[in-house]
Amino acid sequence: MEHTEILGYISSVIAGIIMGLIGGGGSILTVPILVYLLGFNPIVGTAYSLFVVGATSTVGAFQSLKRGLVDFKAALIFAIPSIIGVYLTRRYLVPVLPEVMFNVGDFEVTSGIFIMLVFAIVMLFASLSMISNKTGVAEVTDEVFKYNPYMVFFLGLMTGIISGFVGAGGGFLNIPVLVLFVRLPMKKAIGTSLFIISIKSLIGFLGDLKTVEIDWNFLLIFTALSIIGIIFGLYLSKFIDGKKLKKGFGYFTLIMGFYIIWKELL
Repeated sequence: MEHTEILGYISSVIAGIIMGLIGGGGSILTVPILVYLLGFNPIVGTAYSLFVVGATSTVGAFQSLKRGLVDFKAALIFAIPSIIGVYLTRRYLVPVLPEVMFNVGDFEVTSGIFIMLVFAIVMLFASLSMISNKTGVAEVTDEVFKYNPYMVFFLGLMTGIISGFVGAGGGFLNIPVLVLFVRLPMKKAIGTSLFIISIKSLIGFLGDLKTVEIDWNFLLIFTALSIIGIIFGLYLSKFIDGKKLKKGFGYFTLIMGFYIIWKELL
């Protein structure tokens, strides 16, 4: 086993721990680990990320289910279009991306570079969300609120497409929608988001099975280590303030986003 592979496995545990501590951010670390550290091309890396994040989120979703923190009605309205979006993106959009997307002068922007640039932009938005640590509205508990199911359906579809394209679970997209448009309390929004992420990521991965050659031995080991990480992270979250860590991780994500843009363009 090479040193980079060992380091990649260690990093998968760390990604799981962070996910357990702050309730998200798994794909923000998983995609760069797979692409830059372990050398997978972005299409394979984002496919693997969907499986890892989906399987790992299932652990968090199960914990939320036991605590009654999943709103099934909101999950159903939001998850169905999100699942459709992520599956169709992985099954039909990503495989037909041209090798060279476009040229900027003498610089060729390949499909791999384009995916990583989009991923970096998503990282920048995610970092701002984590740094501000705000959802935009006050937390709602007992207020009766009638949301627009068509708007929630549309937003679910859009987040599914984005998640499918960059191989991210999309927690930082799901939670604002569930809080702003469905008016779920924050804890229930996080639990519902984990439930949605686990389903849509794994189904999105199914869209890759016919187009991407999967190294199951590596993927299952990497995923198992990530799950061990999230279990440990959930345990540590009882003693560590996740909100403070989330802000620090937001700054790390901001730096990583700019690093990816710099690396891909220069």
